[in-house]
Parts: sequence; structure tokens; C-alpha cells
Amino acid sequence: MSDARSIIARVRDGGQPSPDDLRWFAAGLASGAVTDAQAGAFAMAVLLKGLSEEGRVALTTGMRDSGRVLEWDLPGPVVDKHSTGGIGDCTSLLLAPALAVCGAYVPMISGRGLGHTGGTLDKLEAIPGFRTGLTEGALRKQMAEVHCAIVAASADLAPADRRLYAIRDVSGTVESVDLITASILSKKLAAGLEALVLDVKCGSGAFMKTPERAEALARALVKTAQGAGCMTSALITDMSQPLATAAGNALEVIEVMETLTGTSVNAALWDVTVALGGEVLALAGLASDASDGEGRIAQALESGAAAECFGRMVVAQGGPADFVDRWPDRLPSAPVMLEVPALSDGYVTAVDGERLGLAVVHLGGGRLREGDKVNPSVGLSDLAGIGEETGAGVPLCMVHALTEEAARAAIRAVQSAYVIGPEPPVEPDLVQKRIG
Repeated sequence: MSDARSIIARVRDGGQPSPDDLRWFAAGLASGAVTDAQAGAFAMAVLLKGLSEEGRVALTTGMRDSGRVLEWDLPGPVVDKHSTGGIGDCTSLLLAPALAVCGAYVPMISGRGLGHTGGTLDKLEAIPGFRTGLTEGALRKQMAEVHCAIVAASADLAPADRRLYAIRDVSGTVESVDLITASILSKKLAAGLEALVLDVKCGSGAFMKTPERAEALARALVKTAQGAGCMTSALITDMSQPLATAAGNALEVIEVMETLTGTSVNAALWDVTVALGGEVLALAGLASDASDGEGRIAQALESGAAAECFGRMVVAQGGPADFVDRWPDRLPSAPVMLEVPALSDGYVTAVDGERLGLAVVHLGGGRLREGDKVNPSVGLSDLAGIGEETGAGVPLCMVHALTEEAARAAIRAVQSAYVIGPEPPVEPDLVQKRIG
């Protein structure tokens, strides 16, 4: 018979609980059989001592099975993508409809902004009327008709993760690779996926700042997902600067729409979206290999088919029927716009992505406390990238704010986030490594 105290003690002393013990613990998190104190002690023990690969799989599948696990009967593979979070990372909005056009079904369960990073749900809710909370019946109907949806996790999906996540946040155990892995995958796998691609961000705007930490997380995620029976690979991608040239909810949707409709294609967004889509199409058997898959995703974007599918998703989730045609009129804009002048001549040699993300949060584009209301109109646009030549007084970006006071504070934060040097730097590779 399993009990919380003996499981905690075993991890604390460097041992490994049995898979049955870890599945019991996950069920206890959901049922309340495990107390908050025991959950916090377990999280700290795992952070300090770690779990084996078998233990990670058992904890992840136990958390997955702590609530409802979706099953599908659809004429194509059910797939998804997960990003570990960054600045200006709006690839989900491009990828979900592109994958749907290519024959996949995409029940994308997404999150809100966390810390300095933006959230996919917050971006979509910049679209008037867009609903991210769907009933299971509505989700199933949309999957059959539109083939993609981007939604919040329902309360009965991986409830053990919801409980442990809140405890990790207040117990100083957020950084545990084992617990990050179980948290991410328990929610994703509860959606009934056949294939999953992971976008593990690395750099100043990511949670994983170094290549070593990013690779450790990527390997843990891939091995655990595969151990749980889901075809999975990961790409480690650059987050040493924002992926888009905008950071902020409506501003990122604008960049997505420009890319989807071909009015102004962001090459970095396009390249990462195509790379991730190529991986998952190959995993799901919809492409002969990743290169073939990349070509199919690119065609879905170039032809306008992905834009049309995005429009149908917007309508299905409560947004305007004419959004794809009239998005510039439908998205909110901030009343104050000010340029951020560079402080010296030279080249942009580095960008502190976390500082930029926090600048957006303080403008009102993210949450300082749980429950804070997000203003979709604020943020940063036209961000200068690494390698760009600049000069004193030349704009590094544009601040979109509610008040001039908030804009001035953001200007100072952005200026402190940019490093300008005399020589052009080596620009980082967007896709740094494949794991899988």
C-alpha cells in the first residue's frame, strides 16, 4: 500500500519510488489524499534528487490519467506542438491552421502568459469575441468541421498538474526538469495525441538560458513522451531575441496576420513554423520526412489555405466572420505610441529578452499577479534585431502604452535591454538542434 510519507522519504534519500507509487502520488494530488505540505516536500525532494527516466514516465502518465483523457475517432492523425515559452513567439497561431490544411487534426491546448513570457490564449483573446474555453462537445464539433482549435485546458484535464503547478510556484521548485516535463506532457497527452513536436527555447528570453539546460529539458521531454506512447521530437530554437518583431498580444496577432495573408512575411516566424510543422507531419505519417513536411507547411501558408482555415477557427470560437479580411480594423490599439531611441552608435550585439518581456508585462500586457486583467493593445513593435546597425536617437522599437508615464518607463526598460557594440555580431541560428 502506497503512502505519501514513504514516497517522499525515498526520493529525499536518493532512491527511486516504484512506478505504482508515483502513479498513486499523482492520483492523490487530484483526489486530495496528498496534502499541500506533502506535495511541496515531494516537489523539493524531486528538485534536489531527481527521478529516473522510468519514474518520470510514471509520474507523467499518472498525472495524465488523474482526469479525463480524450479519445478521438477522426480520419487523420491527432497532433500538437508545445513551446517552452519566449518573447514574440506566436508560431502556434500559424502552425495550427497550417497543420490542419495538411491533413492533421490539432486540438491545441495552450496556456496564458507565465512570468516574462507571453501566452497563446492571451494573444487570441485580443481578437474580439474569441473564446478559449470550449466544452468538450464544442471542441469535438470544431475538430470535425475546422480540424483545429486553440483552447484552454478544461478543469477535468490533468487535475493533478493544476494542483502541483500551484504548489511548485510557491515552494521554489519551478526549475525541476522532472516536474517541468511531467507538467507539460500530462496536459498535452491528456488531449489524446498521436504525435507531438516540442519547441524548446534557449537564450535570454527563455526559461532555459543555456544550451546545456535546454538540451537536458528537450531530452527529458522527448524520452518521457515516447515512453508514454506518443511519437515525439524536439527542436531547440533560439530565444536570444524576440522571435517576432513585436511583443504584446494584439501586436503579435498583427504580425501573424501579416505573415498568414502574405502582406509582410516575418522570415523568422515563418522558418520556425515550417521547421516545427515539418517535424510533426513526418512523425504523424503525413509526410515522407521532415523536409517533405516543411514543403507541405510552406505551401499551406503560401497558398492562403492556412489563412482561410485560421479564419474558420476564429469564427468557430466566437470571433468576427470577416477577421481575415479586416483584421486591421478588428484589433485594439493603444492610445500612446512613442519611439525608443538608441543611446549610442553601433550594432545590436545582444538583447535581454526577459527584460523586454517584463517591460510588456509592466505595460499591462501580462500579469504581475494571478487574476490580473491583461490589456491586449499594449506592447512593443518594430523591435530591432541582433546584427542591425543603429545610431544614437535611431528607434530601437515603438512602445504602445495606455499612458505617457507607462510609455516612458517602458522606454527606459527597453534601452537597458539592448547592448550596442562597435562590431557586428555573429547572428544566432534559429534552429540549433533536433532531439528525437
